[in-house]
Amino acid sequence: MAAKNQQHSKQKKRKQIPGPKPDGNSSGSKKPKLLHSKPSNHPSKESKKPFKPHKHKQSEPGKENNAPMSKRERRLHAKELSEARKKKRKRHYNLEQELAHMWEKMRRRNIAKADRSKLISEALQKMKGKISEITSSHVSSRVLQTCVKYCSQDERDVVLEEIQPHLLTLACNTYAVHLVKLILDRASEKQRGGIISCFRGHISSLLRHMVGSVVIEHAYQLGNPTQKQELLMELYSTELQLFKDLVSMKESRLADIISKLDLQKGSVLRHMNSVIQPILEKGIVDHSIIHRSSAADLIQQLSSPLLVRMIHTRDGSRIGVLCVKHGSAKERKKIIKGMKGHISKIARDQHGSKVLVCIVSIVDDTKLVTKVVIHEIQEILEELAFDKNGWHILLQLLHPNCLRYYSPDELASLNFSIPSLCGKSESEVESSKVNGSSEEAKNDTGMAVAEANTSSELGDSLHAVEGGKKDPSIRRQELLVKSGLAEKLVDVCIGSAGKLLRSNFGKYVIYQVAIGGSDGILHQTLDEKINKLRKTIAFLVGEPKSKEEEHLLENFHSTRTLRKLILDCPTFASTLWNTALQGKCSTWVQGHSSKVISAFLESSDSKVRELAKEELQPFIDNGKLKIAETKQSS
Repeated sequence: MAAKNQQHSKQKKRKQIPGPKPDGNSSGSKKPKLLHSKPSNHPSKESKKPFKPHKHKQSEPGKENNAPMSKRERRLHAKELSEARKKKRKRHYNLEQELAHMWEKMRRRNIAKADRSKLISEALQKMKGKISEITSSHVSSRVLQTCVKYCSQDERDVVLEEIQPHLLTLACNTYAVHLVKLILDRASEKQRGGIISCFRGHISSLLRHMVGSVVIEHAYQLGNPTQKQELLMELYSTELQLFKDLVSMKESRLADIISKLDLQKGSVLRHMNSVIQPILEKGIVDHSIIHRSSAADLIQQLSSPLLVRMIHTRDGSRIGVLCVKHGSAKERKKIIKGMKGHISKIARDQHGSKVLVCIVSIVDDTKLVTKVVIHEIQEILEELAFDKNGWHILLQLLHPNCLRYYSPDELASLNFSIPSLCGKSESEVESSKVNGSSEEAKNDTGMAVAEANTSSELGDSLHAVEGGKKDPSIRRQELLVKSGLAEKLVDVCIGSAGKLLRSNFGKYVIYQVAIGGSDGILHQTLDEKINKLRKTIAFLVGEPKSKEEEHLLENFHSTRTLRKLILDCPTFASTLWNTALQGKCSTWVQGHSSKVISAFLESSDSKVRELAKEELQPFIDNGKLKIAETKQSS
C-alpha cells in the first residue's frame, strides 16, 4: 500500500512540472532526463514509448524550433491536427458529393453538347489543384474520367500538366489507372512520348505490378515503333535503362543492339532473366510487351496455364509455336494438358488457332492430342466450320499447309523457328520459309533468336524436333480418321450443307470434305458417307427458287464452291448434272449460276463435258453462255 501511495505521489509530482528546467543537469524531474539523455543500448520501459516530433508545428516568435513541447501543448497540437483532418475530410466529402451530382448530369446521352461542356468546365475548375488526390478516389476519379473524355484539348492539356509529376504513383493506383489509360488514348504523339519518358527507369518494376503492368501494356500498344523500342530497352540491360541516348532507336533487334554497344551477351541474358522471372512468378503474362522477350527462356520456364494466357497476341502466339516446336516431349505434354478446357476459345482466337494448327502438325503423341484437342473440337465442330479462325484447324487436317487457305505470312509464322535450336543449318531453315516473309518474322522476334544463339546452355537442354519424327500422313490419319473426327465432320456437312456452301469460311470445309480431302484421306473409310454428302448438295441445288432464302445457284460463295467441285471432282459433277441441272439449264445460264453451268464444259474430264455438251451448245451459239477456253482447273 505504501508503494502504491509513493507511485501516486511521483505521478502527481510529474504533472506539476510545466517543462524542462533551464539547467540540463538538474535531477528534480525524470521527464527532462528522458528527453535530453543520450540513447542507451538498454532503454527503460518509459523510453520504449514512441515519441513523434511534430515537424509541422510553427514556432512562435522568440522560441527555438527544437524546443520540446509540454504534455498540454502536445495534446492541444494533436487536437488541432484532428480538427484540421476533419475539416479536410468534410471539404473533400462535400466536393465529392457536388462532383457526383454534376456527373449524373454530364454523363447522360441526351444532354446537349453545350450543356455538357459547361458542366465539364465547371467541374474541372472545382478540381483544379486537387486532381492528383481526386484520381485516387473511387467516385471522383470517375467524374474526372468523364471530363477528360468529353472536354476540349486545352482542358485536357491542363489535366495532363497537373498529373504528369505524379504519373508513376497514379499508374499503380487501382482507380487512377483508368485515367492514365484515357489520357494515353487521347494524347498526341508528342504528349504520349512525354508520358512514356516519365516511366523511364521504372519499366521493370511497373511490369511486376498487377496494376502498373496494365499501363505499360497500354502505352506499348499505342506507341509508335520508337516509343515501343524505348519501353523494351530497359528489359535488355542496366546501361540502356540508365542512359537513354546510348543507342539510336533504329536498331530493332537485340543482336544488333548488343553488337553496337559491345555488350556482354551473357550479361544481357542474365539481366533479362532477372527482369522476366519475377513477372512470370506473379503470373503477369497477358501483355504483349512480355511476349517480345526471351523466347528460349519461356520454352523452359512457362507452365502450360501461363502459355494459354499468352497466345492471344501475335508475339505470344509465335512464342507458343516456338514452345511446341522446340520443346521436349515432356514440355509439349504440359502445354497440351494446360489447354484442356480452353480449346474452344483458343480455336476461335486469331492468334491462338495458329498454336493449335502447329500442335496437330508436329506433335507425335497423337493419343494425347486426340484426348485433349480433337475431342473438344468434336463438341463444337459446326461452330468452328463457320468461324473465321476456327476453320483453320479443320483445313490443316483436311489439306495441310495449303496456300489457298493460308497467306504466305501465316505460313511463315507457322514455319518460324530458332536456327540454333534446330538440327538444320540456318541456310536450310531460311530456304524452307515462304517468299522471304520469314525475314520479317525473324526481325519481329530477333530477341528470341539472339538469346538462343548466344546461350549454349539453353541450346543443349532443348530438343529441336521440327516437324516431329512420325510420318505426317500417319499422324494425320490418326488425328483425323481414327479419332472419329472425320466421320462427325461429314455428318455436320450433310446436316448443314446449304449453310456451309453459302458461308464465307464454311464453303472451304465442305469443299474439302466433298472431294475426300487431300490425297483422298477420307475415301479409305468414309466413301459411302461422302457420296451421301454429294447427293445432298445436288438435291439442294435442284430445289426451286424461294423468296425466303437465296438459291445456291445465285449465291456468291456457293456458286464458286460448286464450280470448283465440278472442275475437281468428276463424280460430283455427274451426280449434280443428273440430279439437279439436266433439262433446267435455261434458267441458270445468266448471273452467278452461269459460272457453275460453264464449268461442265471447262472440265478436264471428257465424260463430264459430254454430259452437258448437247444441252449447252445452243446457249453458246446464241451468246447467252460464254466459255473460258483458257481457264484450267485450279
